Amino acid sequence: MLSAQACRVDWNCEEIVRLVQKALEEDIGTGDATTLATVPENARARARILAREPLVCAGLPLAARVFGELDANCRTELLCAEGEAIDAGRDVMRLEGKARAILSGERTALNFLQRLCGIATLTHRFVQQLSGTRAKLRDTRKTTPLLRALEKYAVRMGGGTNHRFGLYDAILLKENHIAMAGGVRTALERARAYSPNLPVQVEVRDEGELREALTAGAESILLDNMIPEEATRCVALVRKARPQCTVEISGGITLANARAYAQTGADFLSSGALTHSVHAANLSLLVEKVERS
Repeated sequence: MLSAQACRVDWNCEEIVRLVQKALEEDIGTGDATTLATVPENARARARILAREPLVCAGLPLAARVFGELDANCRTELLCAEGEAIDAGRDVMRLEGKARAILSGERTALNFLQRLCGIATLTHRFVQQLSGTRAKLRDTRKTTPLLRALEKYAVRMGGGTNHRFGLYDAILLKENHIAMAGGVRTALERARAYSPNLPVQVEVRDEGELREALTAGAESILLDNMIPEEATRCVALVRKARPQCTVEISGGITLANARAYAQTGADFLSSGALTHSVHAANLSLLVEKVERS
């Protein structure tokens, strides 16, 4: 579906198809009782999905696939581009097809869309706070199980960047890894020996740990849970000791303090809130009956 290298989504791939099918199965089960009871089998309908608040679009092709799974002949028109910021009152999609398919797919399509647009919108707001600084915004692994690729896609649509996709494509040495290895230097040496081609980052919690990591030859540092003033001192220390070393700040970063952290001179800020505490975007599906001529 999506690779860490290409960072692109194939909306027609087997993983997406399976995901949509399982999501529909979860909601519809043995049948949409309400729709089956009230809507004639041959009824047709038009519908539109409306943004009820300002948002950044993400996941429209996924929503379209939901309806296509229930009605192969359903016609969908995407009215906004992925990553586009829009105002409240804008239609993001139009569709026409079997009324039963549209009504039965409504909640699943909106669940995907509200989640992904919400992530993209929050990411966009963070990115605006970083404007004019060197810092870029990163996400974390604090994602919904089995939806990570889609949620990280939504982060990109909001203007953010992705950290590692999983435990397999980068090495992050945290305090527990360092403790089990017997120190920063040993942990670094083992990490590089295990896979010379994977990026290695060292997490530090204070200036003492930072100096130890720099002395051991760290090429990427993660400053964890520091206040902006302490982070500023640590970034300056890194720039002086190892100018090419990448610096990321994580832990407790919010919209309210993101700019203060960005002004430390760090290369990246990362926030788990982009995916674990996001507000679902407010979208609605409005339907009308199509009369047969």
